[in-house]
Amino acid sequence: MTQDVEMKEQHQPSISTTSSPSTLHHLKEIASLIETGAYAKETRRIQRAVRLTNTLRRKLKASVLYAFLNFALSAGSESFNRLICYLPKVDGNEDEHEMEVDTATSVTQAPAKHPLPELEIYCYLLVLIFLIDQKKHNEAKACSSASIARLKNLNRRTVDVLASRLYSYYSLSYELTGDLAEIRGSLLALHRIATLRHDELGQETLLNLLLRNYLHYNLYDQAEKLRSKAPRFEAHSNQQFCRYLFYLGKIRTIQLEYTDAKESLLQAARKAPAAALAFRVQCNKWAVIVRLLLGEIPERTVFMQKGMESALRPYFELTNAVRIGDLELFKSVADKFSSTFSTDRTHNLIVRLRHNVIRTGLRNISISYSRISLADVAKKLRLDSANPVADAESIVAKAIRDGAIDATLDRANGWMVSKETGDIYSTNEPQLAFNSRIAFCLNMHNEAVRALRFPPNSHKEKESAEKRRERQQQEQELAKHIAEEDDDEF
Repeated sequence: MTQDVEMKEQHQPSISTTSSPSTLHHLKEIASLIETGAYAKETRRIQRAVRLTNTLRRKLKASVLYAFLNFALSAGSESFNRLICYLPKVDGNEDEHEMEVDTATSVTQAPAKHPLPELEIYCYLLVLIFLIDQKKHNEAKACSSASIARLKNLNRRTVDVLASRLYSYYSLSYELTGDLAEIRGSLLALHRIATLRHDELGQETLLNLLLRNYLHYNLYDQAEKLRSKAPRFEAHSNQQFCRYLFYLGKIRTIQLEYTDAKESLLQAARKAPAAALAFRVQCNKWAVIVRLLLGEIPERTVFMQKGMESALRPYFELTNAVRIGDLELFKSVADKFSSTFSTDRTHNLIVRLRHNVIRTGLRNISISYSRISLADVAKKLRLDSANPVADAESIVAKAIRDGAIDATLDRANGWMVSKETGDIYSTNEPQLAFNSRIAFCLNMHNEAVRALRFPPNSHKEKESAEKRRERQQQEQELAKHIAEEDDDEF
């Protein structure tokens, strides 16, 4: 499965750094923010707490998590004992600076005896992130399963934001251990629960995780059935919407619906955050293949995007081979980067491109020669079959039938006779092109007019008789004044 990169919003924590507060102090302030959001039932504060956690992710250590769990959870609680088991043992001298409990700020803070469910779930999330970053995949797998079991018993809207993150890491931990198929039934059950609870953010996240699960095992038909029957609503997360568009584009590509696939993939690449470089690279790789399958040649600027040059280099050489129509060059590029294409899971799509390469080469031949033998066509196309002349004849016949080339086939003499290129301005094509552009501009103008805002009841307000008399008197005085000035000039 292509690497799916977590798309993060870059926000700096609004925490004073004059006294260089420790990571533990930051976590305590985030816990306070979660408590405030839970009591006020404001999911906005919970979302901000998750964003602030992303900035501290690289600073998490076992000693810091020990101290935070002691602060946030009751020492003898079930959650505390379970989470402590997942963390590695810490020596007494390890990270003494982080273990100093902020004497200037945390004296008045006391551990919560009855922690909120939001804070408990947040502790699960912190430990799970730490285990994944430390590459302790088996422990992360066990921790994520325990967190999901705890989540099933909670039905609070303020937990939904934290739950959506837990769902993502739950799937990631099983994917890292190669056991992604094991949780498919669990993800379906969680999606059903989220639907019944009207948890739209959870539905978005779980639908994407299920699509990723199906596509990981090439179950495209099942993925499409789920996608078509799942409820759709306005997107709550831009990151989840981008992932949905990417998976939809892959499904459409496999189903030969290249036009819809191109639109979805390009939209996903445009909407993705700038920090999600690897995700945008994957979108561009699939978009390039789809455009080639549609007979289009992507612009050079697509391959020259900042940070993508080396990743898109194989696809640039592939595009060049398709543009030239050289079947031998196409085969050499496909063999040279076969491992890259297999890793990206685009190898089967590149096999489909062979027909496009042949058609492009045949189009170039028909433009260059008014008449050419089928044997020479097979030689120029470098067909390596047992009977290249017969293959060339069938390829030419199919291209003529599809309208790819304007030529006739003389089977008696074994020739392909190209028709003379006429003046395109004597046809209706320029008129149709201008008509489509004018229609686009008119539609844009109509949409802009419909989007305008007008004062309420402006069409109902009528001018009173007194105001009309004043206006007419002012107009008469102005006209008289202008007439007097004209007389003076003459």
